[in-house]
Amino acid sequence: MNQHDLARGIALSVAASTLFALMSGYTKWLAPLDGLDIFAWRIVWTLPGALALVAVRKRWPQLCALVARLARTPRLLLMFAVVAALLGVQLWIFLWAPLHGRALEVSLGYFLLPLAMVLLGRFYYGERLDGLQWAGVGAAVVGVAHELIVTHAFAWPTLVVMLGYPPYFVLRRRLNADPLVSFAVEIMLMSPVAVLMLFARGSFADVAGEPHLWLVLLPGLGALSTIALASYLRASRHLPLALFGILGYVEPVLLVGVAVLLLGEPFSARQLGTYVPIWIAVVLTGVHSARLLRRERSRKQAWPMPMPVSEHHASVEHETVADEIERID
Repeated sequence: MNQHDLARGIALSVAASTLFALMSGYTKWLAPLDGLDIFAWRIVWTLPGALALVAVRKRWPQLCALVARLARTPRLLLMFAVVAALLGVQLWIFLWAPLHGRALEVSLGYFLLPLAMVLLGRFYYGERLDGLQWAGVGAAVVGVAHELIVTHAFAWPTLVVMLGYPPYFVLRRRLNADPLVSFAVEIMLMSPVAVLMLFARGSFADVAGEPHLWLVLLPGLGALSTIALASYLRASRHLPLALFGILGYVEPVLLVGVAVLLLGEPFSARQLGTYVPIWIAVVLTGVHSARLLRRERSRKQAWPMPMPVSEHHASVEHETVADEIERID
């Protein structure tokens, strides 16, 4: 992995975490819509944003080729449908939990998710962890254990978040499609379900009487969701899974800031036992990321005429996708 990929992956991951944190505060402006309505509208308004990104990045040929392949390959279509369903559950529970008093349980799931990703990278993909990464994992374990002991909030929403994302990323890497194109296809597969939900719940009529919703806030939600999800999924392809998992702690820390500063939720001294170790883990992750970038920079300087990375990556990715699709056929 080269310095450019690492820097881009880290930047995309942090940007995605920031946007997701802002989205949690954004939902308070979408009343009287409930969690299921907001989820469905988010999918509907994310679709044009995803297609716009495909156009801007000149990925239309890849998108058309993948859609044609899906139409001819039921097994591949089924795999993408499973991936879309896994993502849809996560998008729904993220918006549903704050409106139903389950935010604490879901937040604990987000605390546990990076640990699950790190362990997946270590034991499933065989990625090695250095001392700083193990220290970050240890600090995070302390914070998560404190939260679990104090709140006893290890409920089903926690398990959905903690156990739902790892198979999603494993399947995504197995398919090995272009991240943006794959993201657009997933949203396309979810959109008919979202539209049917909105019709069944009468949400179109509710929104029609609220111009500020359908003119400003819902399109804004779609834009925010598109950029955040695309950045997050792109980051997952540029980073080792262990580092990608540890960087996931940035989002819960930012969510605390949004809850306290924007939503006015109280922050007690007891919660410091959870968040201080998590913040330590984030700092260690930042130090580790900086060391990786310096190491790659030194390696690049030691090899003055390397093979162009973008061409090599594109070639390898193209061959891998072709091989994978051929195998699925």
